[in-house]
Amino acid sequence: MAGILTNLRSTVIAGLILLVIMVFALTSMTDYSFTMGHEYMTFFMRFLHVVCGVMWIGLLWYFNFVQIPNMPKIPDDQKPAIGKVIAPAALFWFRWGAMGTIVTGLLLAAMNGYFVDAMTLGAADGFAVSKSTAIGLGMWMGIIMWFNVWFVIWPNQKRALGMVECDADTKAASARMAMLFSRTNTLLSFPMLYAMISAQNLY
Repeated sequence: MAGILTNLRSTVIAGLILLVIMVFALTSMTDYSFTMGHEYMTFFMRFLHVVCGVMWIGLLWYFNFVQIPNMPKIPDDQKPAIGKVIAPAALFWFRWGAMGTIVTGLLLAAMNGYFVDAMTLGAADGFAVSKSTAIGLGMWMGIIMWFNVWFVIWPNQKRALGMVECDADTKAASARMAMLFSRTNTLLSFPMLYAMISAQNLY
């Protein structure tokens, strides 16, 4: 067991195997009829959407609740370890978590038939369906957050972390810009999550 848990790849593979075993066990132990039809595919797309979203928002909150507030407390001689090792790795999973969340979310909306209603915030159905407005607000906030990750935070972080050559003033300005847009995404994350969850459970 220790051999599995000390290697991340082995841990992830073991987790996926456990998932498959659990699915088949639940299917055989209950009256659920497992079919690979449209209903299950939309469910599985939602599952992928949630997995990607956990990765994305989890890292967003890590940056804003842990890394950024504690950077001033780290001795200067230790800060390069964060900038050269931890931050680039976290940013890789952060931006691809954002991409996965958006792609699976848009596909899920299309598969469930509410893409147009959601993107128009319910205008397509005369604003008569609260669920369309709620899920639409969540989707638009998610799209804004995804845009910020890929087209503002990531380009500025590359300069701030020295992945792209620039002068000291540009590096400092880029670090501040990345931080401000990361904070913007943190601000949006709370109403975005409420809109998404309420659309599935309240309306």
